[in-house]
Amino acid sequence: MKVMFSKTITYIRAMMLMCSILLCVSTYAQWQGASSSTFAFLDMPFSSRLNALGGTNVALQDGDISMGFVNPALLCPATDKVLQLNYAYLMDGTMLGSAMYGHNFGPSSIEKKSPIDKPNFFAVGLHYLDHGQMPYADEYGNLTGGTFTAKDILIQLMYARQLGQTFTVGVALKPIISVYEVYNSFALGVDIGGHYHTPDSALHLGLALRNVGWQLKGFYSQEGGQHREMLPLNLELGINYRLKHAPLRLGMTIHNLQRWDLSYPIASQELGGQVKWYDMLFRHTIFSLDIVPKSERFYLTLSYNHRRRAEMQLADQRSLAGFSLGGGVRIYKLRLGFAFSQLTKSSYVYQASLSFDIQSMLK
Repeated sequence: MKVMFSKTITYIRAMMLMCSILLCVSTYAQWQGASSSTFAFLDMPFSSRLNALGGTNVALQDGDISMGFVNPALLCPATDKVLQLNYAYLMDGTMLGSAMYGHNFGPSSIEKKSPIDKPNFFAVGLHYLDHGQMPYADEYGNLTGGTFTAKDILIQLMYARQLGQTFTVGVALKPIISVYEVYNSFALGVDIGGHYHTPDSALHLGLALRNVGWQLKGFYSQEGGQHREMLPLNLELGINYRLKHAPLRLGMTIHNLQRWDLSYPIASQELGGQVKWYDMLFRHTIFSLDIVPKSERFYLTLSYNHRRRAEMQLADQRSLAGFSLGGGVRIYKLRLGFAFSQLTKSSYVYQASLSFDIQSMLK
């Protein structure tokens, strides 16, 4: 018991150290970077699981490979030989999709005590956002005839290593390509993350620094060279706790820790003043509730994202903006997932996921 407690304290200290390092890196990046950023689609949920959880959750390690999209340290033994396909229809022909595959290498057993006998988790992901057909228009909004297309593509190479029984670290390399009509851009980003869970897996803690990087090629040139912008940097901290005597799991994610103000100044003035401090505090948080039985053959998830509601809610209309609902079921070696969220009164997002355990299906 003393040895286990000592290891737990060591891993928590390691996470605190990593948090300090990542915070310094993120602060430096914000100081170096511009006030604006590009490639905002990097913050979109590319799976039904993430959508149901409010958009992100950097602490939940439940074997869903898509969780590696927000924290590469959430890859685990259960993501080995798993292929996942995701699709979402957003609005007016805008579609979002992704494919992810996991492969573990090195010794498969995590029971060995030798420090070199630790599993290594790898995954690759291809994510795209198709904005559909958009009409040409002048600067005044007058249609000039014809249409053009716009697409965003993200390739994600993820690697994680388990250190001991309860601590995992991970990193992801992300080439990013955007093509808007005749304009195109290329960027390179990096995600770094850590994950800890108690030996009984009741408590999960996660930390991730996402989208560290820059545009290598801007959409257009300006005097003196390319116009380059920062990626949407995001430092996130998460916690999940599963109740002992009820099939419930509570979660909270705190995002954008590197900056306090998440409001739009012009919009805030138009709506009647600055955002209150408590409102701003809740804009940094996402709350989730999972119903998960012991068999873990299905789950139901409800979440609330206050920032999304504050930005999407219309003053004279009622809607469920900010709330997300989802569920999933495991049938043999298949996992089916579905999520629903409402952006505005007339704008809905439906998202579906399908996961295959390739190795088991081929036996």
